[in-house]
Parts: sequence; structure tokens; C-alpha cells
Amino acid sequence: MSAPVAGRITGALAGLACAACCALPPLIAAGVVTTTGAALLRQTLIAVAAGLAVVALGLWWLHRRCSAGAAATCGCGCQGTVCSHEA
Repeated sequence: MSAPVAGRITGALAGLACAACCALPPLIAAGVVTTTGAALLRQTLIAVAAGLAVVALGLWWLHRRCSAGAAATCGCGCQGTVCSHEA
């Protein structure tokens, strides 16, 4: 069972934000970003990555819930075992 497309995209964006955070030390060494700017950027990237990870996990949970046969009580527009929000 694969995750919904929105969950995969959100997870990839969270990983990208995390990678951008890890790229800050070389950018500071190269003089592209000041240490003050990097500190602010790091806090922002950590918050964005955490938020996107929570959204991706929520979408995955909703997909699993709908696919597990709870379509009658899901309230997400599922039809049997096919979720309408999967595409």
C-alpha cells in the first residue's frame, strides 16, 4: 500500500527543508550567509521541516484509516477501499 501523493510530496518537502538546514555551515564559511541570518534561517527551516513532517504523517494516517475498511465512518470521501483524496 503506497502513501497518498500529497503525503509523499509533503514528506519530500520536509526532507528538503532539513537538507537546506544542513547546508547552512558551508554557506556561512563561504560568506554567503551571515551568522545572524543563518541563526534565523535555521530556526525557520527547523519549524518548517517539523510542520511538514507532521502534515505528511497526518496524511499517511488518514490514508491508512480510510484503506483499513473504516470508509463508512471515515468522513473523508472514501468509497470502499479507494480514497478520493489519494490523487
